[in-house]
Parts: sequence; C-alpha cells; structure tokens
Amino acid sequence: MSRKIIIAIDGYSSTGKSTFAKLIAEKTGYLHLDSGAVYRAVTLFALRGGMISDGNKVDEKALRKAMRQLRVSLRPDTYINEENVEGLIRQMDVSNAVSPVSAIGFVREYVDRLLRRYGKKGGIVMDGRDIGANVFPNAQLKIFMTADSKVRAQRRYDEMTAAGKKVTFEEVMQNILERDDIDTHREVSPLRQAADAIVLDNTAMTLEEEIVWFEELMRSRFGIELK
Repeated sequence: MSRKIIIAIDGYSSTGKSTFAKLIAEKTGYLHLDSGAVYRAVTLFALRGGMISDGNKVDEKALRKAMRQLRVSLRPDTYINEENVEGLIRQMDVSNAVSPVSAIGFVREYVDRLLRRYGKKGGIVMDGRDIGANVFPNAQLKIFMTADSKVRAQRRYDEMTAAGKKVTFEEVMQNILERDDIDTHREVSPLRQAADAIVLDNTAMTLEEEIVWFEELMRSRFGIELK
C-alpha cells in the first residue's frame, strides 16, 4: 500500500478489537498500536505501587506523582521501563481495575500523548475506546466494534481458561458488564461511537468473516486491494 492512512478501531471490551486490529495491520503493512495495553500497563504500575485499594479505589494524588517515573512503550509488546509486561497486564486483577484507572483525566492525557507520538506519520492501526472520537478524530477510517455481552463474556472466558487462568464465567460476565458501565459513563472521554464511524457487529461473525468485511470496505471506500 502506497497510501498511509490512520485506521481507528473503537468499541466495547472483549469484542476482539486487538486481534482484529493486529490482523488488518498485517494485511495493510501498518503498525498496530493497542491503547488498551497502555492503560493496563498504568493499572499494573498502580497496583504494584499499592495505589489501588479494595473496591478499586485509586489514590489519584499518589498515582499522579508516581507517573513521573513511568515509561510505557509498545515494541510491539508492552513494556514498563525495560520490563516486558505483556502477559501480566492481561491478568484478572488488572482487568478488574483498568476501567477506574482509565477514567482518570491525567491518565488519559498521558496515554493520548504517547499514542499521538506514534501516529504522527500515519500508517497505523490503533484500537481502544476513544481513538476515533478523541485521540485521532481526523482518522481516515473509523470502525466501531460491538457484540452481544454474553458472547463477549464467553470469548473472554474461553481465552483466559485456554491460557490456564482460573476464573468462572460469572466473574468474567460481571467484569464485562462493569467495564461497559464505567466506559460509557465516565466523565472524561466516555466510550462512544464517532459520528463517521462504521459499525462492525461481530456477534455472529467469525474472524475470517470480519477480515473479508474489512477487505471489501477498503476496496469500496479507498479503492485499495489487499492481498
């Protein structure tokens, strides 16, 4: 592809945004950036520092001060300073705390600055909650992913148990519903569909069907044929 555009993918948790984004990045030859991984890294950093108490109450004053020493990078795995934390940020304790951390204004500002630095030259695929609406409002292609909550919970449960993590479906379902509520009602950059975003409801779709859908979208909208 000679044309370098920004592809922004937003949507609800566990809709497969990252997997979809990684695959279309391979198709286009673009760099994939997972904004959710950065929020998870900040959350892991806060948990390690004892800045999140029972009930996921965040000590914002302590976190703001501590973040002066935080360096997150995407290589493409997620790093805190020089430590690869890609596996650690996918644990359930991080999943349970990431929404309240990501709702904090100065955390979102930190993540947005980091992501915009990566996106200056275009040629990126970025997924998250507010990429098309806030981080890259001028992205040439915006996709909003959604799916039935029970389907999302089952996918997440299957993924976690396959990785050897001991969780129940009920725990995962509760986490999905809580994250949906926090993401859509937070004061700073709530989850919302950008006015010019194209909806991808993958409730009854396979990943292969999603890729076919994307290839047709690129063909019809940009005249770009993907191999």
